[in-house]
Amino acid sequence: MATKIRLQRHGKKGYPFYHVVVADSRSKRDGRFIEKLGTYNPNTNPATIDINFDQTLHWVSVGAEMSDTARAILSYKGVLYKNHLMRGLNKGALTEAAVEKKFEAWMKEKDAKIAAKSDGLLTSSQKAEKERLAAEKAKSDARAADIAAKNTPEVEEPAAEAETTEATSEAETKEEAPKAETKEEEAKEETPKAEAKEAEEAPKGEVKPEEEAPEAKTAEEAPKGEVKAEETPKAGDEKEKEDKEKSAE
Repeated sequence: MATKIRLQRHGKKGYPFYHVVVADSRSKRDGRFIEKLGTYNPNTNPATIDINFDQTLHWVSVGAEMSDTARAILSYKGVLYKNHLMRGLNKGALTEAAVEKKFEAWMKEKDAKIAAKSDGLLTSSQKAEKERLAAEKAKSDARAADIAAKNTPEVEEPAAEAETTEATSEAETKEEAPKAETKEEEAKEETPKAEAKEAEEAPKGEVKPEEEAPEAKTAEEAPKGEVKAEETPKAGDEKEKEDKEKSAE
């Protein structure tokens, strides 16, 4: 009877769990088996393998066939390497001490690799968890900000606009203040110039009244006229005297 080491599927859909068994090669996959050697759980990382090392080595040494997956599992656990060393011992190429020493060195190296892989996976999982938490926190913060923005009253928006307008008006007044000062300074500078021009033009204007001789002449001739007016009564008195003298004669 040909025996074969293979996997027997168990577990629910989408979450398989396997038994490592020795069965007749003619039997069905999940049918009757001769002996159960261990279990294999591929759902973990790294995969969880638990087998009976000595009994599995016995079946391999007696010539049991293996499926591809069962061969990979037994190689991973060192069963095939130990079988190789035992063949050298049976041929006389190695001693039992040498076999044990080589196998222990191989197992230490294998355990170191497995530990390094598990540590790397742990750190990567922790990093992924931190990133996931950070992403969730960012989403929650954004959601809270949106809720706060929706709950805030819309009346506050004109206040913000008023502040902006006040700020702009202050800026404009600050910009216009120097301009007004410059205009005042220019006006102050222009006033002395205007006064100087008026002072220069004033003597020229005063000459004209002095040159108006007719008015001065009339003012001077007025007393002469008055004298003549006073003299006219004297001429009348003389005529009256002459008339009286004539009448007296």
